Amino acid sequence: MLTLDEFQSAVDESFVPLEIRAKHPQSFLGAISQVEVHGVTFTEVCGAPHSAERTAALIDRQPGHYYKVSLQLAGSGTVHQAGRTVQLSVGDLTIYDASRPYRLDFSEPYRLLVVQLPHDRMRLSSRATEQMTAVRFAAGEGLGRVVSPYLASLGEHFAELRGPAGATLARNAVDLLSTLLATHLESSERQVGPRRELFERACEAIDAELGDSTLTPSRIAERVFISVRHLHCLFSEQGETVTSYLRHRRLERCYQDLLDANASELSIAAIGTRWGFKDAAHFSRSFKAAYGESPSEVRRGLATRAQAKPLPQWSTARAA
Repeated sequence: MLTLDEFQSAVDESFVPLEIRAKHPQSFLGAISQVEVHGVTFTEVCGAPHSAERTAALIDRQPGHYYKVSLQLAGSGTVHQAGRTVQLSVGDLTIYDASRPYRLDFSEPYRLLVVQLPHDRMRLSSRATEQMTAVRFAAGEGLGRVVSPYLASLGEHFAELRGPAGATLARNAVDLLSTLLATHLESSERQVGPRRELFERACEAIDAELGDSTLTPSRIAERVFISVRHLHCLFSEQGETVTSYLRHRRLERCYQDLLDANASELSIAAIGTRWGFKDAAHFSRSFKAAYGESPSEVRRGLATRAQAKPLPQWSTARAA
């Protein structure tokens, strides 16, 4: 278990810098366990009552262009951001933005799973996502009944995230979260529903032909029965471009194959070609720019090298 000072250091290393204030500093105990997969971190945190604040000064010192999704696994918690406050019970989800000030309050011993991902991994515009920070997604309502158990199961099986299927599991988690937020946005703003549906259809058309190196915006537009101009407008509304989305999804598939034991006999160049990259050098440059590691480094398993200490057993009785 970690003391308050140790917990503060672990939080700063695992997330972005925060100011931790404990109700009883001398007797505080907490623990953190983290896995990083495919540019997304999954962190299980437990601790005695405290608050954690992301101040404007900390943001100026070390900006963090991340969204954090918090799933309450035990106890309760409160999130404050953008003038909104949300109370979380077991199974509830919320999202907050590390590039803007926020505060977390835990008045009792707690345990939670935090999924941290770069802004550009969400298939939503930053303006749309701002409307959903510090909003409660209940475990027993709508898509929360699907997303919450899935994330909770990942928190209980970090070994699987570190294994060959980790990239697929992480991608599924991000896709589920994007769908949850998009569905919430559409239900609260019905007028954007048809355009969002067109955008999703365009994304599905792209995903269906990722391996075709000749895929163009013109052909994608034909698949969705809209003009090329309309297609570009749909993606622009989501803070995205057609070509960047296409490249991003191709790189994701390559990343997945590089960590897949069943694809181990394929050369790195063959994997790039398989997902639409005609030039091996261009593929390698694009991959490293996106993930900070070369395809060969990922294949050696360096993307899952973050091996945190196992999370100790934590109970409300012990924490008290």
